[in-house]
Amino acid sequence: MDLKGKRIFITGGSRGIGLAIAKRAAQDGAKIAIAAKTSEPHPTLPGTIHTAAKEIEAAGGEALAIQCDIRDEEAIVAAMQQAAEAFGGIDILINNASAINLTPTEKTPAKRFDLMMDVNVRGTFLTSQAAIPYLKESAAAGRNPHILTLSPPLSMNPKWFRPHVAYTISKYGMSMCVLGMAQEFKRDGIAVNALWPRTAIDTAALAMIPGVDTNFCRTTEILADAAHIILTRESASTTGNFFVDDEVLASEGITDLEKYSVKPGTTDFLLDFFLD
Repeated sequence: MDLKGKRIFITGGSRGIGLAIAKRAAQDGAKIAIAAKTSEPHPTLPGTIHTAAKEIEAAGGEALAIQCDIRDEEAIVAAMQQAAEAFGGIDILINNASAINLTPTEKTPAKRFDLMMDVNVRGTFLTSQAAIPYLKESAAAGRNPHILTLSPPLSMNPKWFRPHVAYTISKYGMSMCVLGMAQEFKRDGIAVNALWPRTAIDTAALAMIPGVDTNFCRTTEILADAAHIILTRESASTTGNFFVDDEVLASEGITDLEKYSVKPGTTDFLLDFFLD
């Protein structure tokens, strides 16, 4: 199975992990709606919805650039409808958009707390909610519908909360959407899963965090390949999972991950949060 002709809606896909996942799907000939805020060049971050669309088309896919702030409920509904009308439906939703602020409790302003809750938790919930009617139609047509959310396995280990309570709550909120919706929509044939990296991933957002050496990271392509594997599995039997990228690849016999190293020969990678 591949993603040829699949109709994909991805949030925050103008750069980084989201764009990598979109370009991998485009190689199969997928139709991809990029729903993100950045329509004009950002002063410090690369990429817009329009440059992303060009890269998707160059990779072999069909692209639709939609400016959308997933904090805006009406904008989400309108964007989903626009994509469905352009493509004739929606088969896959990828909840990729996320806000990060790694600050302790006393140094987390209310506006930063609200941003993470609005983008990560509320955005994931409302975008999934808007996609469900289209995904039910996809299931009825036998088109293997999926929701894939970029969020971590749930853990109550206090060490993941202590350094950045607000951020952890917001990411686990995304994961709880996965946990609940997987069961809620299992009978409808809609797969709902999460995907998380074992190591830190080299993105523009990560490079903005002080003290991070991206030479000890992996590239976004590892998540793109892992996502491709998940999204081509049968939705009826692949749901409610909290996947980790290297484990997904290993399940397909891919254990040599050297090509994903930012710096060739690296063995001592920076590990990502939330994996015990």
